[in-house]
Amino acid sequence: MVSCKRDFLDVIPDNIPTVDNAFNLRNEAEKYLFTCYSYIPDDGNTLNNPAFLGGDELATPLVSRSNSTAANLPRGNQNIVKPYYNYWDGNDESPAMFKGIRDCNVFIENMSNLSKVPDISADERNKWIAEAEFLKAYYHFILLRAYGPIPIIDKSQNIDVPISELKVRRKPVDSVVNYVVALLDKASLNLPATIQNTVNELGRITRPIALSMKARVLVLSASPLFNGNSDYASFKDKSGVQLISTTVDPDKWKRAADACKEAITACEAAGIRLYVFPGTTFQLSDTTKIQMSIRNAVTDKWNSELIWGLSNSSTNSLQSVTVGHFDGRYGGSNGAIADVGPTMKLVDMFYTSNGVPTNEDKIFNFSNRTERRTGVYEERFNNLEGYISSRLNFDRENRFYASLSFDGGIWYQQSSPSTTDEDTYNIQSRQGGLSTGTPLPVTGYFAKKLINWKYTWSENNVVTTERYPWPNFRLSDLYLLYAESLNEFSGPGNDVYEYLNRIRKRAGLKTIEESWTNFSNNPGKYRSKEGLRAIIRQERAIELSMEGSRFWDLRRWKTAGLELNGNVQGWDINQATSALYYRQLTFFSQRFVAPRDYLWPITENNLLVNEHLVQNPGW
Repeated sequence: MVSCKRDFLDVIPDNIPTVDNAFNLRNEAEKYLFTCYSYIPDDGNTLNNPAFLGGDELATPLVSRSNSTAANLPRGNQNIVKPYYNYWDGNDESPAMFKGIRDCNVFIENMSNLSKVPDISADERNKWIAEAEFLKAYYHFILLRAYGPIPIIDKSQNIDVPISELKVRRKPVDSVVNYVVALLDKASLNLPATIQNTVNELGRITRPIALSMKARVLVLSASPLFNGNSDYASFKDKSGVQLISTTVDPDKWKRAADACKEAITACEAAGIRLYVFPGTTFQLSDTTKIQMSIRNAVTDKWNSELIWGLSNSSTNSLQSVTVGHFDGRYGGSNGAIADVGPTMKLVDMFYTSNGVPTNEDKIFNFSNRTERRTGVYEERFNNLEGYISSRLNFDRENRFYASLSFDGGIWYQQSSPSTTDEDTYNIQSRQGGLSTGTPLPVTGYFAKKLINWKYTWSENNVVTTERYPWPNFRLSDLYLLYAESLNEFSGPGNDVYEYLNRIRKRAGLKTIEESWTNFSNNPGKYRSKEGLRAIIRQERAIELSMEGSRFWDLRRWKTAGLELNGNVQGWDINQATSALYYRQLTFFSQRFVAPRDYLWPITENNLLVNEHLVQNPGW
């Protein structure tokens, strides 16, 4: 090869865009901002969100349409060669968070240079920078939640610096938390309270989103996984720095509670409130109205409860793998394949109609798994009249019927043949029933809560899906975080009960105090910190069921080692008679190795490239 002059090699060919081109004009800079947004994970999809199938709420066969990747997590198949959901490097299921952070840094640094993008106003410039600051904080949070201690990438690195300067170190969890919180505080100062341009900008970051995310970060920081975890006593950087504190700091819960309250105030001032179904032009029962309030808080587009909706989410795909064949007029159909279904464990989590756990209710007895009952007229809005179903499917709270459907369950949709909830759709999923020929979830239960009420079946395998923004954060979640933080810091009190009861009222339940006093065989449970903690955790499991919260909650509470080592169970869906159908089967056993599986593994190749990195314990 012949040599060339260096000047020739440094020439940039014509028509090749550079970073400077991206910040010449407002329109180009906005495109770069959208690139920063593009790294937000598609959490409304079983393919991209490990929390759907990686925990104990939903199950699918190992090889399935919905995603065999996620199905490997509860079976204990995570690895260090090619980790599933690799947010560190990025893979087929997960965007690379460090790449997203780099693009945010580039955007912030260039937009902070007032000589660039001359055709933008000062207010809009500051707003866009704040959006990028939030995204930068959010991507750090995603890494923190999965890996624990991570490198803090505060600025974009010049690739010409010595390689040694590019070999970053992991920072202690408390340092990462403080960095993320400071970024969110800074961003919130220049973010709007609401989105004014609702045609083009819904889903972009607002001040309530930033403050709510700050609350979520601080609750994670205060939780047992990162607050005095003795399992990580030997987890240190190669220079000897302790990466996760082994000393419990109660004031972290105070800090979290204050952040939750600040976020609640900002949300309510912006008009965010618990969603209540406005009704229809047709007559509906009070039972159905309550259940539609619960369902539509998740699936109604841009509803009043939504703090942050992910407009990029593939909730159309989510519905196609969870929907029940509620409309039997067209026979069997493969237009949608419900190979994802709620587990028996999730079924058990919901309260009785008295608002207490099934194993505490002194009125109703749910101890016999094989007991069956026939639906009666008074139960017709929940259970098919004259149809035999499991005892577990009767006398349950509204959130049970709003979230789940089952053999013999009622499924009201906007397209109801009767126009009302009288004589409306129902599920008959035993062999020979209305759902014959349509794939069913392996457990026998359907995730009704995830299906928009405008979803319809038609002839010739045709379905119509109403796509909705995935609720990455809604107000009921924030209320529950506040109640949890208050209880952990100062114990039971009226403020804790107040925010729990707001959610219960929407679900048609009596207050915590009334329900436990009158219907529980443990009536004083709500008066102790430990008892109320158990109640709050079950409230989160119920209210936020199948929304991805429990997967991470079990980790931050440090209870996954207990909860995720059980059997995944359901009914025998291949049977025609109720006696045979309602036999409880085990489909597989979960495997969670503690403390190893509380944190994601770093790809082993990264440890070879950068000798400063240490692997997470157990990997």
